[in-house]
Amino acid sequence: MSSTTDTDPVTPEAGAATAHDPTEQPATIEDVQRVASDIHRAVSSVIEGKAEVIQTAVVVLLAGGHLLLEDVPGVGKTMLAKALARSIDSPMRRIQFTPDLLPSDVTGVSVFNQDSRTFEFRRGAIFANIVVGDEINRASPKTQSALLECMEEGQVTVDGDTYRLAEPFMVMATQNPIEMEGTYPLPEAQRDRFMARISMGYPTSAAELEMLDVHGGVPPLDRLTPVADGATVQRMARRVTEVHASPALRQYIVDIAGATRASSSLRLGASPRASLQLLRAARATAALAGRDHVIPEDVQLLIEPVLAHRVILSSDNQHLHRGVGGVLAEIVRRVAVPSGPR
Repeated sequence: MSSTTDTDPVTPEAGAATAHDPTEQPATIEDVQRVASDIHRAVSSVIEGKAEVIQTAVVVLLAGGHLLLEDVPGVGKTMLAKALARSIDSPMRRIQFTPDLLPSDVTGVSVFNQDSRTFEFRRGAIFANIVVGDEINRASPKTQSALLECMEEGQVTVDGDTYRLAEPFMVMATQNPIEMEGTYPLPEAQRDRFMARISMGYPTSAAELEMLDVHGGVPPLDRLTPVADGATVQRMARRVTEVHASPALRQYIVDIAGATRASSSLRLGASPRASLQLLRAARATAALAGRDHVIPEDVQLLIEPVLAHRVILSSDNQHLHRGVGGVLAEIVRRVAVPSGPR
């Protein structure tokens, strides 16, 4: 039984990779800033008082990553994911992760056609530009693993055949804390594929009061109109990859990752994939700030959202209830910051 919100096969256009038009004008840093600002403004019309959270979500989108939203129920995780998806005029699918969800519900399944006497592939809900995975840690580890190839390689392999996913492709998954009943912890390999993890947190009193006023009538999500499309986002993402990162800056990222692996406070340090995604996110952060080069402050700003969900505290630190954020902050303070030409 499928728990996706749409069980019909996705059209080929939604499942095929977006072709790059060689005649299109290259995007500028100003273009990236403008598009990011439009998306931020659109999402802010739905999510009040969470500017930093929205900023991180936009950074992940333009860096070509995936986003994990973790917090207690009722603080707007799914609303943020849906608002970001709706701000982009591209195919979107939502998957409600439940214990009985099967991997084939996510990736698709081959069905025998009696008329043609052949097997036909029916695309699963993963074939879209934006995939909203609601309560991902309520599905079994087997179903969660169906996302591994999709998120890392942008493709799906079923019965020996490989199908490319759309571009841009982004998974925004929500999860409740593992202390909540009926949840499964995400495997390390799954967590490592999310570029960043953010927590919504409770709103301020003023933001909650505004929410009561605004959401008491027509839901603002219904009034949100797209401010960009998939082709535009992909064009901005290509410009982000061209943001300059000096050799010293790249070494700084490697040194931070290496320090997490050598730290006695951590049982598991950051992976090489974490280093790569930290660089990609830093490039997007620099572009949103109007710069064509990355500075150490861009990296430092992203340490916790990009690395915290990937590392595991040592047993001693877990017993002391020490937070991962504090350990990472201490590691960053010990790593030499590059200076000189950028």
